[in-house]
Amino acid sequence: MKTIFSSLFLTALFLLTSCQNKMDADLIITNAKVYTVDSEFSVAESFAVKNGLILATGSTKEILNKYKSEHITDLSGKVVYPGFIDAHCHFYGYGMGLMEAKLDGTKSFAEVLSKLSEFAAGRKSEWILGRGWDQNDWEVKEFPDKTELDKLFPEKPVLLIRIDGHAALANQKALELSGINSKTKVDGGSILLKAGKLTGLLVDNAVGLVMNAIPAPSSSEISNRLLSAQEKCFAVGLTSVHDAGLGKDVIETIINLNEEGKLKMRIYQMISPSEENFEAFMYKGIYKTPYLNIRSVKLYADGALGSRGARMKKPYSDDKGNYGLWLTPPEKIREIALLADSFGYQVNTHCIGDEANYEVLKIYSEILKTSNDKRWRIEHAQIIDPADMDMFGKYNIIPSVQPTHATSDMYWAEERIGKERMAGAYAYKSLLEQNGWIPDGSDFPVEDINPVYGFFAACVRKDRKMYPENGFQMQDALSREEALRAMTVWAAKAAFEENEKGSLEAGKMADFVICDTDLMTAPDDSLTGLKVEQTWLNGELVYKVE
Repeated sequence: MKTIFSSLFLTALFLLTSCQNKMDADLIITNAKVYTVDSEFSVAESFAVKNGLILATGSTKEILNKYKSEHITDLSGKVVYPGFIDAHCHFYGYGMGLMEAKLDGTKSFAEVLSKLSEFAAGRKSEWILGRGWDQNDWEVKEFPDKTELDKLFPEKPVLLIRIDGHAALANQKALELSGINSKTKVDGGSILLKAGKLTGLLVDNAVGLVMNAIPAPSSSEISNRLLSAQEKCFAVGLTSVHDAGLGKDVIETIINLNEEGKLKMRIYQMISPSEENFEAFMYKGIYKTPYLNIRSVKLYADGALGSRGARMKKPYSDDKGNYGLWLTPPEKIREIALLADSFGYQVNTHCIGDEANYEVLKIYSEILKTSNDKRWRIEHAQIIDPADMDMFGKYNIIPSVQPTHATSDMYWAEERIGKERMAGAYAYKSLLEQNGWIPDGSDFPVEDINPVYGFFAACVRKDRKMYPENGFQMQDALSREEALRAMTVWAAKAAFEENEKGSLEAGKMADFVICDTDLMTAPDDSLTGLKVEQTWLNGELVYKVE
C-alpha cells in the first residue's frame, strides 16, 4: 500500500513540476498545417503566442511540452498562413468606393447607366459618384461620351471613374462646376473633344480638375470609410496594406484612429508629393508605430494602359501617333527623388509604359549610383523593354507588381502595344530574378481586394473561368511558393518590415490567417475558392466567418 501511495505521489509530483516548468502563453494553436514562410519554407503543426508575438513553432507535441495556456485551439488539420500583405493598394480609396456606385463587370455603357440610375434613386447627396467601368469589357470597345448622362442627370453633377482610376466620364453639370470648357488645357492629362465640343471624357490629370470640385468629406466620413475598408480587408485575410499615396488630412485621421485603438490594420503609408505632406512627415523623418509606417513618397510617371495614358517608347499599335502621357515630368521626378533621398525616404514611382519605366530606372540609377539597400520601388513595372531589365538588379530597384493586372489586360494588351513589346510585359518571373524577391499587391479598388486572386494570377496566369487553357505567357509565372512569399514576407521586405512580420517565426508579430484550402497543393481551379475562416492580428481574433 505504501509503495502504491509513493508511486502515485511521485507521478503527481512529476506532473505538477512538469506543468510548473512550462512557460505561459496567451494562445496555443495545435494540429494545424502551418506555412511559416521562413527561409526554409518550413511547415509546422503548432505555435505559441505571447504578448502579440510568436514564441515558437513546431510539432504539437513539442509546443505542448514547452508551453501552457488557458487558450488552446485545436484546428484539426486546417491551414494557417502568415497574415496576407497587399504591397500596393488604395486602402482609403477603397473605403471611399464603398459609398459609390459599383460599375465593375458591366458589359455595356447602357448597363452602366442602368446601375447608376438604380444607385441614384432616392439619394440626396450633392454629387453622384461611381467607379469601375471598363470599355474593354464592352462589345463596342470605345470610350463613352456624356450625351446620355446629361439626359439622365441634367441638374446633378456626376463623375464616373474608369476602373484604373486614370480616366473618367463627367456630365455637363460636373464640367461646369469644375470650370472646364472646350479650351481648357491641363499638363499630364487630356480633355477629349469631338467636333470641338466636350465629350465629358477626361484622362489622367484632367480627372483631378473635377475631383477638386467635389466637396471634401468630413473627418467623421473619412474615419467611417477607413474603418469600413479595414473590415473588408480582415474578411479576406489582409492584415497589412501598402497604401499608394495619401494627403495630410487622411493620414492624420489614420494616426488619430490608431491612437484611439479603432484602426488596427497595419498600414505602410506612401505620402503624396505635396509641400504640405513634406512638412508634416518627410522633413520630420521616419514615423513608425506597430500600425503605421511612413517613410516613402509615391510618384506617378505616366497613366494607364487601358486608357492609353501609359508612356511608351513608340506609339500605340492601335492608336498611331499616341505615345501616352507624362503625369509627372522626368525632371520633376528627379527633383523629388533627390529630396526624398536626403531625408532617408523610399521613392515609389508608378510606371506602366516602357518609356516611363526606362526614364525612372535611369533617374533612380543616377541617384543610387551602385548596389544599395534603399529599396526604391517601381510600382507596376508593367511593360519593360528587355534591354532595360537588368537595371532593376544592378541598382537593387524593386519591381512592385500586381498579377491580376496581367489577367485583366491579357484579352486586349497585345492589340494595344503589339506582339514585340509583349515580351517584356507582365514579366514577373524575369523581374523576380533581378533581385531574388518580388512584392505582390492588387492595386485595389482597381482590382478585387481578395489577395488569393493575385496568388492565382501569379502562378496559374488564367482568369477565374480558367481562360486561356494553357495560361497567359507562362514563362513568367511564379511558383506557388514564390507567389505566397510575394504576398507575405517579400511584401513586408518591400516596406523594411521583414524582421517583424510576413512569416510565422519566433519574435515576429502573431498575424495569421486560418483557411480551408491548401494553396500549395489544391487543384488550380479551386484556388480562388479559398475561404478565410479567421483572421488574427497580434494574437487576437479580428475576423471570424459567421
